[in-house]
Amino acid sequence: MFSVGQENISPSPASTKGPVKYGELIVLGCNGSLPSGDKGRRRSCFALCRRTKANGVKPSTVHTSCTPQAAKAVSNKDQHSISYTLSRAQTVVVEYTHDSSTDMFQVGRSTENPIDLVVTDTVPGGQGQADGQAVQSTISRFACRIICQRNPPYAARIYAAGFDSSKNIFLGVGQTRGTRPQRSRDAKKTFPLTSSSQEKAAKWRTVDGQMDALTTNGVLVMHPRHGFSQDSKSGHWREISVCGNVFTLRETRSSQQRGRMVSSECNELRDGSLIDLCGATLLWRTAEGLALAPTLKHLEALRQELNAGRPQCPVGFNTLAFPSLRRKGVLDEKQPWAYLRCGHVHGYHGWGGRRHSEAGAAAAQGRECPMCRARGPYVPLWLGCEAGLYVDAQPPTHAFVPCGHVCSEKTALYWSQVALPHGTQAFHPACPFCIRTLSGDTGYTRLIFQSPLD
Repeated sequence: MFSVGQENISPSPASTKGPVKYGELIVLGCNGSLPSGDKGRRRSCFALCRRTKANGVKPSTVHTSCTPQAAKAVSNKDQHSISYTLSRAQTVVVEYTHDSSTDMFQVGRSTENPIDLVVTDTVPGGQGQADGQAVQSTISRFACRIICQRNPPYAARIYAAGFDSSKNIFLGVGQTRGTRPQRSRDAKKTFPLTSSSQEKAAKWRTVDGQMDALTTNGVLVMHPRHGFSQDSKSGHWREISVCGNVFTLRETRSSQQRGRMVSSECNELRDGSLIDLCGATLLWRTAEGLALAPTLKHLEALRQELNAGRPQCPVGFNTLAFPSLRRKGVLDEKQPWAYLRCGHVHGYHGWGGRRHSEAGAAAAQGRECPMCRARGPYVPLWLGCEAGLYVDAQPPTHAFVPCGHVCSEKTALYWSQVALPHGTQAFHPACPFCIRTLSGDTGYTRLIFQSPLD
């Protein structure tokens, strides 16, 4: 498992078996690995572990005018700061100081050093975009930061926006890229609008006189009810501010008008919390939750047990077998296929001489099941390979519609009821393994296997 951090991680004081793990971030839609492969900080699953040396920060001095001290805080590359530009004449700068009790991890699209977890836009169907993607991304280069307590209970809290290479966060007043930076008359220093600026960020003063803001496209969080288990239910989506306050959603993703503050809720992540960055959605699993979750070894055992039952195609009478987890996405001659309207499992049969290369067309067009005459998608079945997405460890008996990813019944039920953000305004349930929008009455179907006749 890849562990996040620029330094080495320290071992647990209570055990010599390994480092203290705060939890893992899992990118939805990757099914266990990125299409181009997991490399360095660009991966489908990230483990957040305690660092050798704490790198957390917390707010300290507030400068309400463009003083020399404020300019020094912004220009000092060893000083973290957040600049709130309220107008061309006023910028509030909040200095951040070192916090020895926390570790900070940053997530975003940027590949610069401050970003621990590099995330790019997730494309439905599991086909990732190239590194030099032509389509402009909606994910912020410095999207969010997660602050973890170094001591039990290792609480993890999320905040919108991340510090750039100069350890700054700039929250502008609606300027477009390329406009001149604000200049302080007193300090004769500039407050640059770097690529980490949030030009359209909504900003305001809180009741106690402090500053807060939202990022341009926002950081949304959803905490499931009843934990992340077979009893889980979808919770409400909220927006997290730069200071970690919780708000109801804006009318549109980048609206200048913030939602209503929800003082009864906080920014602490729970097992199963979803984090949406407007282009990619992450699942947070705590170390305690992962200890009770199925593993890849368990999923492999379930696959072998399923194949040991020697399911047969009711038409060709040939034995079917799910390919190994390492060969996900590679069609095999024994690949199980299913009519998703009814759930009957078959081998591939090319009515009219179709070949495997035409599988996509077969899936897109409705096909009539020879067993029950139900017409609907006819697709290959694939086991869900990302163990952290399962809410239980039961056998894979159900498939999502229309993609054909197979998992346990409770897992299918839970994800079919979670409306994931799509674009800037829409929400809809999607398969967690490939992020394709679910269809049909329930979004999934129970699979019906034919036992061997002998």
